[in-house]
Amino acid sequence: MNPELNTTYITLDGLLAVQKYRYVYFFPLLTVYILILCCNLIIVFLICRHKNLHEPIYVFLAALLLNAAFFSTNIYPKLLTCLFQYFLFYSLAGSEYLLLSAMAYDRCVSICRPLHYPTIMKKATVCVLLCLAWIVPACLLGVITLSSNMKICKWILNAIFWNNSHYNLHCESSGAQIILGIFAMVMIALFPVFFILFTYTRILIISYQSGREVRKKLHTHTPPMCLPHLLVLLCFTALGTYDVVFARFDVNSPKIVHLIMTLQVVLYNPLFNPIIYGFKMKEIFKRLKKLFGRT
Repeated sequence: MNPELNTTYITLDGLLAVQKYRYVYFFPLLTVYILILCCNLIIVFLICRHKNLHEPIYVFLAALLLNAAFFSTNIYPKLLTCLFQYFLFYSLAGSEYLLLSAMAYDRCVSICRPLHYPTIMKKATVCVLLCLAWIVPACLLGVITLSSNMKICKWILNAIFWNNSHYNLHCESSGAQIILGIFAMVMIALFPVFFILFTYTRILIISYQSGREVRKKLHTHTPPMCLPHLLVLLCFTALGTYDVVFARFDVNSPKIVHLIMTLQVVLYNPLFNPIIYGFKMKEIFKRLKKLFGRT
């Protein structure tokens, strides 16, 4: 018997008329992918090169931008098998939340306990936080991915990559998979979001209780990143919520709406993070101007 007759194919049906508009999809997405890599890696290069940017907050930022570059590389090149793509996508998404949490913690210590900042945010602390940000999501998603062996009854996936929508292809749902998914979502998404909101609430309370000097420190002596940080967090959370609710529970929505929202999930943070932080953080902006020859 020809082994090709037993081969199973799953169609990714998230793109509109992909055969007709394949060049329309290809060239803009290739341009965006190159922009994402260039924008993120340039700022990472500047942080690595200049010693005055080797502070914890810039190290966390470099890790966040590298995470975004890996995040895009997982989606754009058609190189990965389905389950491995699923594992990388949600593992790196979880790392995004944990890195944002580490950055919020750094700002909280800097503002609320400035005298103890050098002893708290030591190089060892930064390394531990970075390792946890990548290892914890990878372990949780690894367990979920390895246990995903349910029988498939549908063969058309309404998505442009292997995401939560693949659960809709299974013949029946698994209680264990649902519990694991909820636990992973709480650990790598909900908990970091609440932690970040708590830290920034504490920063605001202490800054206004301590008077004008601390408020001045908040705006001048630390990178002005509170607002961009919260903006990135809220947008990423809104897009992630769409992915979980609409994809996981197969909520009916127009195909064009689903395509636009999915593209935002994989485009927004990788493309706009380096732009937002590059312009709002003065030291990086100064290095960027020097790099491109502007005085």
